[in-house]
Amino acid sequence: MQKNLILASGSEIRQSLLRNANVSFTVERSRIDGEMVKAALLAEDATPRDIADTLAEMKATKISEKFPDSLVIGCDQVLDFNGLMLSKPETRDEARDQLRQMRGQRHMLLSAAVICEAGKPLWRHIGQVRLRMRDFSDDFLEGYLDRNWPEIGHCVGGYKLEEEGVRLFSRIDGDYFTVLGLPLLELLSYLTLRGELQQ
Repeated sequence: MQKNLILASGSEIRQSLLRNANVSFTVERSRIDGEMVKAALLAEDATPRDIADTLAEMKATKISEKFPDSLVIGCDQVLDFNGLMLSKPETRDEARDQLRQMRGQRHMLLSAAVICEAGKPLWRHIGQVRLRMRDFSDDFLEGYLDRNWPEIGHCVGGYKLEEEGVRLFSRIDGDYFTVLGLPLLELLSYLTLRGELQQ
């Protein structure tokens, strides 16, 4: 018998990716203090990969304990810039600083997903995408911020690749869904193999 599927995320993009794939699910936002957890993990020299994985598992576990008979998907995404983890910019100035720092350089997006049942992790995957920003001008950057702030404040790295943010890049190696914050193909494969989705 197929289990109820719960997405432990308020992300509109993740929800639309699952809806567009014709997956039935409900949403239960996991309220954990992600910034506090990140700070604690960074103090222990955790890698960006480990931080994404830990946060995804914590979100899934918290909701899974409340709904033990369901499968709960927890997700998190971090940006790894030469081993430094960048978070969502809180101000326009912070977005400008991050984008100036990354222009002409490569960085990596890590999108972690963990599925829990009865409070225990069953499956996990961390998708990774390598991106190179082009060496855009300060004038272009200011215009970009004029047109896209504050919406990009909700996005790791200060860009939405599905919108004008794509113009910041010269090369992207990896899966588009992972850029959007969900390793969708791997998640769907697992759910299909489990018999939760029709083949």
